[in-house]
Amino acid sequence: MSRIESAIAHWPYVEPVLRLPTTEEEYADAVAALDAVLDAGGADESHPLASLAGQLGEVVAEWEGRDPMPASADGVAMLRHLMEVHGLLQSDLPEIGAQSVVSAVLAGRRSLNIRQIKALAARFGIPAGNFL
Repeated sequence: MSRIESAIAHWPYVEPVLRLPTTEEEYADAVAALDAVLDAGGADESHPLASLAGQLGEVVAEWEGRDPMPASADGVAMLRHLMEVHGLLQSDLPEIGAQSVVSAVLAGRRSLNIRQIKALAARFGIPAGNFL
């Protein structure tokens, strides 16, 4: 059997491992697969599994580099998500106001006003409707 014939025969087993994740569960599986390959020798660049480790690393990096918006999130959930993705603290959001104002918004004691929503939408390059 040639290499390509062998690859074709084994592809149904390999493809799910190299597929880009679309869910948190698939991402966790990709990280676990990468860890297993690294533990099996793939961390050594001269090991035959090193290229597989590199491919799995690309799969994991692709997921980690994405910026998915939460489905049907309210304004506060959207704000929390963006803060997490961008590594922001409450004090990093002058578009909303002082840290105490941001805290009140995140706690649900205050709502975002139109000025704040427009400023946040401009900062993050997303439609203002995502904060409504």
